[in-house]
Amino acid sequence: MTSHCRYVLRLADTSLILAQRLGEWIGHAPALEEDLGLANVSLDLLGQARMLLSYAGELEGRGRGEDDLAYLREESEFLNATLVEQPNGDFGQTIVRQVLVDAWQLELYERLQQSKDSRLAEIAAKAIKETRYHLRYSAGWLVRLGDGTEESHARVQAALDRLWPFTNELFAADDVDREVAEAGIAPAPDSLLPAWSVRVDEILVEARLAKSAAVPFGWHGKQGRHSEHLGYILAEMQSLHRAHSGAAW
Repeated sequence: MTSHCRYVLRLADTSLILAQRLGEWIGHAPALEEDLGLANVSLDLLGQARMLLSYAGELEGRGRGEDDLAYLREESEFLNATLVEQPNGDFGQTIVRQVLVDAWQLELYERLQQSKDSRLAEIAAKAIKETRYHLRYSAGWLVRLGDGTEESHARVQAALDRLWPFTNELFAADDVDREVAEAGIAPAPDSLLPAWSVRVDEILVEARLAKSAAVPFGWHGKQGRHSEHLGYILAEMQSLHRAHSGAAW
């Protein structure tokens, strides 16, 4: 598999797994409005994942479509960022995770619109409109929770401390990242960090939250080495398709 294909799969899998995580809130969110809000964000991410998975299948050239890539790959073949597979926890933890991912995807899609890969640029142009809304939604809630009651503040601060180390992976380059950057297909991951930091810092200040200290990071989901949580996500997500392989509506 080429670096180009692996890079597109990384983007696809990150959106797909986060969509699955957010879908777990349906029927369980704190209020009906948030039930619908999280469901809409999940559907947006699923739509992005479908476009990217279809494109990855074309780049791979083995005849695999979006369903094959979503439902018939093993855990080690998924290339999503480890952050998105982390458990939802309470509503505050979900919001913290969402802010960190939304801010990163917004910077990434803005840069991908200038990609030399016209197909990837088109997908980014469509996705960025949704991603702007995602960040407004998640940032608004983080401010309400962080600047809310003593308990809500403590919960989101604890969630931020727990999830912050996983953001290191978003900006750490490996051979795949370097190859697509040199080809003009995608920006170097570390080039996104300054703008992401400014955007996230502004939200954290308004939410009265303290940025967590940098700590070593040991997970590399984008290289197929995941936390213990991904297997459980895939078991649920893939069960129906695997039980009725080849079935069609």
